[in-house]
Amino acid sequence: MNEKSMAKVVLITGGSSGIGKSIGEYLLKKGFKVYGTSRKPEKYPDSLIKLIALDVADKDSISAAISNIKELEGRLDVLINNAGAGITGPIEEIPEDEIIKNFTTNYFGPINVIKATLPLMREQNEGLIINITSIAAYMGLPYRGIYSASKAALETTTEAWRMELKAFNIEMTNVAPGDFATNIAAGRFHAPLVKGSPYEEVYGNTLKLMNDHVDLGKDPLDMAKAVFNIITTKKPKIHYKVGEFMQKFSIVLKRILPDKMYEKLLMNHYKL
Repeated sequence: MNEKSMAKVVLITGGSSGIGKSIGEYLLKKGFKVYGTSRKPEKYPDSLIKLIALDVADKDSISAAISNIKELEGRLDVLINNAGAGITGPIEEIPEDEIIKNFTTNYFGPINVIKATLPLMREQNEGLIINITSIAAYMGLPYRGIYSASKAALETTTEAWRMELKAFNIEMTNVAPGDFATNIAAGRFHAPLVKGSPYEEVYGNTLKLMNDHVDLGKDPLDMAKAVFNIITTKKPKIHYKVGEFMQKFSIVLKRILPDKMYEKLLMNHYKL
């Protein structure tokens, strides 16, 4: 890498743990100036990357964080929208306020962070925005339907938005991870297993299966390396997928198989 790319300023939302932390620490080792965000940075005094306060659900917090970066560095080369939240449950039983909360974190939050960042990137006449979505965005997964929908919304919005930004020399791309060994399962909203619910048994089984997948997931370092490769690529692709072969292959199968055949594969997988 040349000196200019070594000095790039990177902001990672949700940089205090999991994938965001792994990406930040990896980029730091590669010579980037890395800032992560957390709603409460003081909770992470040992963070290797500098954490600044940002709550993706609060527009004033977003504006203050971007102003802080501009004051500290005078520029922002790469924004990585990583902050996100899991949510599981039978759609019928998930409270509406929890659905809204999930979309606020996974969809409206990233959009508002991008909106706050664009004037600075336009002033620079360059920039890169990487939206961390999910392989779950490519298919409606049982008992993860709201999560799939919020991430799919960000995927599709990116497809449109990146065309609008071409004139300003600003690139935007999606990176869809599969299951990684992080603490995301602990941070999910889990609709409770309701005694006597028509979904009680099957949702309970599916929940265990999902948590097992995360526990056995890939090393977040794989995501960090993928993001580094994107940053050092001149013209990033629209979509990237990072995960186990079968998780990535499931997207290919969805494209080529008849809808009902693909649905049956998913139902067999989740033992429905």
